[in-house]
Amino acid sequence: MTTESAPIYDDKAEVRGKLDLTDAEWQRSDEGDQEGEHVEVAFVPHTDGVTYVAMRNSAHPEGPVLVFTPSEWDAFIEGAKDGEFDEPW
Repeated sequence: MTTESAPIYDDKAEVRGKLDLTDAEWQRSDEGDQEGEHVEVAFVPHTDGVTYVAMRNSAHPEGPVLVFTPSEWDAFIEGAKDGEFDEPW
C-alpha cells in the first residue's frame, strides 16, 4: 500500500548551512534562573535580504541551531501565545 504525501518545499535550501552566525546577538528572556538552560534567539540578516531567526539552547551554544523564516517565526509565536505548546498536565 502506498500513500501519497504532500510535496516538500524547502524554502531555506539556499540558506541551510550558509547562515553566518559569527556576529549573531543572542537574546534570552531575563525571567527565571539565569544559570540554567535557556532558549536563545538571534535575528540574523542574510545576503538574500531576509532576516532569519536562529534558535539554540544556551547550555550547548555550539550545538544545533534551528532556523526560522519570518513567516515560520510569526506562526511559532502565535502558536505559543495560543497555548499550542503548553504541557498537557
